[in-house]
Amino acid sequence: MKKNTLQKVLSASLVGAMAISMLAGCGNKTASGSSDNSTETDSIKEVEQVEVQAEAGMASWTKFDETVTLQVPVYDRGGEVDVTSNYWTKWIQENFGDQYNINVEYVAIPRGDVLNAYANLANSGSLPTILMEYDFPKQAQWADDGYLQELDLEQLAQIAPTYYQMIVDQGNLQNTALNGKTYFALAERPYWNNTYNYATFYRVDWLEQLGLEYPQTFADRLNVYKAIKDAGLCEYPAGGSKITGAGVDQNYAFRTYPQDEYTWATTGDYAIPALSTEAQKKLIQRENQLFNDGYLNPEFYTRETTDNEADFIAGKCFEYKAYIAPSIAVLDSFYEQNKDAKLAIAVCPGLVVDEEGVSNSYRPNNGFGMMVSFSATATEDQVKAGMMYMEWLMQPENLFTFQYGFEGQTFDYVDGLPVMRDLSKTEYAMANNNKDYWCIVVESKTLGEIEKDVKLNAPVNYPDSDDFYTQLLENYNGMVAMADSGYVNSDCNFAVAITAVTDYQQVLLDKYSEYRTKLTTCSTDEFDALYEQYSQEYLDAGYQAVIDERGEAYNNGYTSKLPQ
Repeated sequence: MKKNTLQKVLSASLVGAMAISMLAGCGNKTASGSSDNSTETDSIKEVEQVEVQAEAGMASWTKFDETVTLQVPVYDRGGEVDVTSNYWTKWIQENFGDQYNINVEYVAIPRGDVLNAYANLANSGSLPTILMEYDFPKQAQWADDGYLQELDLEQLAQIAPTYYQMIVDQGNLQNTALNGKTYFALAERPYWNNTYNYATFYRVDWLEQLGLEYPQTFADRLNVYKAIKDAGLCEYPAGGSKITGAGVDQNYAFRTYPQDEYTWATTGDYAIPALSTEAQKKLIQRENQLFNDGYLNPEFYTRETTDNEADFIAGKCFEYKAYIAPSIAVLDSFYEQNKDAKLAIAVCPGLVVDEEGVSNSYRPNNGFGMMVSFSATATEDQVKAGMMYMEWLMQPENLFTFQYGFEGQTFDYVDGLPVMRDLSKTEYAMANNNKDYWCIVVESKTLGEIEKDVKLNAPVNYPDSDDFYTQLLENYNGMVAMADSGYVNSDCNFAVAITAVTDYQQVLLDKYSEYRTKLTTCSTDEFDALYEQYSQEYLDAGYQAVIDERGEAYNNGYTSKLPQ
């Protein structure tokens, strides 16, 4: 079994993880992005849908003659609940495992050390039956290292037809393959192209005091920041923390739409900041203006995100961004320290494009949740047991119980919605709300209606909670309009390895952090020359190699395409 690290397929997967588009055989493209219809390629083939037999599914299952051990990974995030043995793991065993002579064992995987954990298991010959991860790069590495066996979609369709049909219905059948081989079953991700659940909380009381509305353009934002500072409400309304790591400075709002397809394929990935592009220049130039106008904390490059949180709590910045939940620690502290303050959630009004052509576009989530594979060492019976486990959890009554438990014991219906009790000191205590178990089938809880989902997940018991619910619904609807506008596109998906990403990503991330700080803090007169200088150094450090290799894959038809 190979033990090499990321190697070839990792680089392809860094962008592939975010792909939503179905891959299909396409004509070659020229470097300008125009179609060359005279040359056809079948390098990316459609994955054909499997016909499900009438006798498929749970009705066809029989108990194994001999006990089959099914090992399922579960993230260990720390905490008091033993993720390998608790009420819920025993519930699974009693209600699923015992029925089919399957011994279900959970294998703890430290959330912050996933790659090393699996490598250690592989080296000791004890990989679990199932390997699953959110990140395509990790799954791709495991495929390259020989940890995974190919997935038989026909077998999945017969044993787990509900799960298989979910993959089809979500449009993810094409994303089950890597380099021409099928490895992945893909869990559902509800509302994948709508990021309403990542909310911006802002000081609406400040705006009311100043007679202003929430800013929808950069010019409006500058006016708001100036008014806040002039009124002495806070010194650095824009806050600020250091820019480092993958996924920073996403430039979707600064791109020209409709996007040039070649540019999108070669520089549109979120994982490596696109220094040298016009979109990135616009983004950083505005940060430079915020710095020079005195709205950004001048020590931002030394500060962590927790410093921004502390500033918001202390009334020292205008906004705070967070995923919504019934209880949010920063909001708890904020309202405790600011008894008379009032917050609101920023609402997307639909598409907005300012006078400089900058929009309010955003990066959608990938169209699938957990990626599920089977170990290369798993036996035929173990693979079958794993597929049975996935199908059993897909059944609504089983999934609901795993997510919420039992009425009157773990949750109560309030206005028709299941509201969880505090289970921390009970036998029903859940680790991470049991998500790291049921994520094998769905990424987040959903009751099937956005109004119910917002009601269930919106921050509650705060002075502004009623407004939060209304604003979250309005934000969702605005993002629906955005998704239909043509300004919300998923990243390009590559069906071949882009080795330059593996070779240069960390170097580029380090350089970007350095250059970004210098470009933000330089004078406005210096900016253009410095951007040109650092762009060339960035290209020479490996970004040009990344662009060239992605471009070659695009020209040869090994990528997804923008929607027409």
